[in-house]
Amino acid sequence: MLRVADLHAWYGASHVLQGVSLDVAAGEIVCLVGRNGAGKTTTLKSVMGLLPRLRGQVTFDGHDLLALPVHARYRLGLAYVPEERRIVPGLTVRENLLLGLLASPLRREEARIVARLAETFPRLAERLDQQASTMSGGEQQMLAIARALASAPRLVMLDEPSEGIMPVLVDEMFALFEALRRDGTTILLVEQNVGMALAIADRAYVLDGGMVVHSGRAAAMLADDAVVERYCSV
Repeated sequence: MLRVADLHAWYGASHVLQGVSLDVAAGEIVCLVGRNGAGKTTTLKSVMGLLPRLRGQVTFDGHDLLALPVHARYRLGLAYVPEERRIVPGLTVRENLLLGLLASPLRREEARIVARLAETFPRLAERLDQQASTMSGGEQQMLAIARALASAPRLVMLDEPSEGIMPVLVDEMFALFEALRRDGTTILLVEQNVGMALAIADRAYVLDGGMVVHSGRAAAMLADDAVVERYCSV
């Protein structure tokens, strides 16, 4: 589904990604792990088209993503939930959800889609007409994820979804990710909670210094204390 080959990315003069290669098959949860500054977020931003200077290959079902603007990638079925959440605090939960449909061919099905998302996210169902800024950080993160799912994407990229969230909501969130996979949604996950991420993922890539230094089945990586300690400890 997604293939990244020899991807290089820059922030100004800083050469952040130095030849990242990875692939994500349909129906998988694949996680990117590594220490802070390893290039995980930059990889997601590069796939989504949010960085100006890139070199390499990024394809999604045969489409050359580097030749497409962000909105075209979205219409192909890519969705991205950034680390900062970026909900619109002055809007209600319902209005935030509908923002996920602005460029979608599904925008005429607003009522059905809001009902589906409310069923998937019971905490949001109780707060559809509540101003988003009044919710807890964990609930706002759920809203950001729900908004990304509004357009029924085929691949969702999530950047540190559990950061700063109480444990009970983290458990709910990871149960949701597994349910999404069962329903056919593919996930590329960057996550600081390495143990939980590897426990639900099919495969994993370890980034260090802007390069992939290790990859394999997530269960095997989780059992390899040396790899986790060397590359994934903060």
